[in-house]
Amino acid sequence: MAAIENVISSAIVRSYTEKLLNHLEVDVAMVGAGPSALVAAFYLAKAGKKVAVFERKLAPGGGTWGGGMLFNEVVVQSDATAILDDLGITYKEIETAPGYFTLDSVEMASALIYSAVHAGAKIFNAMSVEDIIFKGEKVGGLVVNWTPVERLGMHVDPLTVVAKAVLDGTGHPSEIMNLAVNKAQIKLDTPTGKILGERPMWVDSGEASTIENTKEYFPGLFACGMSANNCMGGYRMGPIFGGMLMSGKKVAGLIQASLEK
Repeated sequence: MAAIENVISSAIVRSYTEKLLNHLEVDVAMVGAGPSALVAAFYLAKAGKKVAVFERKLAPGGGTWGGGMLFNEVVVQSDATAILDDLGITYKEIETAPGYFTLDSVEMASALIYSAVHAGAKIFNAMSVEDIIFKGEKVGGLVVNWTPVERLGMHVDPLTVVAKAVLDGTGHPSEIMNLAVNKAQIKLDTPTGKILGERPMWVDSGEASTIENTKEYFPGLFACGMSANNCMGGYRMGPIFGGMLMSGKKVAGLIQASLEK
């Protein structure tokens, strides 16, 4: 019998390799495992789509964990509670603001991750996206590498993930949209063809525009959450997450419709 140390190591290498090999070609490749993308991953995987989520950091969940200024509570409005119910997340109505609810940000982050994975999505953490695949006037996948390789500036060639649809869920920086505009010279579906840039905080407007700005910006390339708001010049909204969750559900429906054409 092999030494238990080698059994453990072999099992990890074999299982991870099999997972990665099975997700080098997917229906949907998502970049960033924040709340909006995780909601999208949950609904798309639940609908039977093959979904891979690539997260630069070690812990998925995006900006959810810290709540507002490390007070680990966040707020959602009543329009988003059906999504919380789908994910099994508890919430409590604010007495002084009917229709608005507080919830534990750690419960929310962990439930988003758990729900997406158990629906069938695969999350690859500590993995960065350094480029997109561009073929035939359509975005067709991602170019990925380990985050430590990126941060150390090591000269290590990446690998590729082919996808029918790519979702930019990178939040405020809109990293994949920036790659599309600046490297692929793509004209996005915005008034200027470029990224308009995020505006200051205005909660009501930011919540509405997050959902409104969630769409396909170029064939095969979608944006959700704050990435979509940054693309279209929407306002930020701070630790209120209803718009983020609804953006994720909306983009899941848009991608599903696109895949089933």
